[in-house]
Amino acid sequence: MKQHILPAIRLTAVTLLFFSGVYTLAIFGIAQLFPNHGRGEVIEQNGKRYYANIGQSFTDDRYFNSRPSAVKYNASGSGGSNKGPSNEEYLGVVQARIDTFLMHNPDVRKADIPVELVTASGSGLDPHISEKAALVQVNRIAKVRNVSRQKLQQLVNEHIEGPLLGMFGPTKINVLKLNLALDQLK
Repeated sequence: MKQHILPAIRLTAVTLLFFSGVYTLAIFGIAQLFPNHGRGEVIEQNGKRYYANIGQSFTDDRYFNSRPSAVKYNASGSGGSNKGPSNEEYLGVVQARIDTFLMHNPDVRKADIPVELVTASGSGLDPHISEKAALVQVNRIAKVRNVSRQKLQQLVNEHIEGPLLGMFGPTKINVLKLNLALDQLK
């Protein structure tokens, strides 16, 4: 028994030191190489500070809608709804989101609504939507703001972010950055 306990204790001690010390310092060191030193991307505009890496609620018809959040955009408690796609309550929530979207976007067909506009992400804090999700909202925003659709489509195209390293993940648009740029349009 002694021959099994001592190696287990040593392995536990080495693992504890590695993951609480060496690994933590390595990740901290890598973070120092990036802008904001691993503290996230902060945008300051009109005297307000925004965190671009955290989803935020945009429901006003003047703005591009963000992805719904199961945690009401509370960054201290990220998480999904934990309800499966066959859960009646969850299906009711999604249907209510679809109905609300169609009420605010009457020229959009139900089949054309991108899924991320009616379902929350796993963290509930996803700051991005797809290009399709932004473009499907252009007509509503053009009418409300009295701006040409072409100008809004150009704005959307200017805010498309490519996949990580050009190959990992989809193209996406940060809703906060897009809406802040929308407020700067003349």
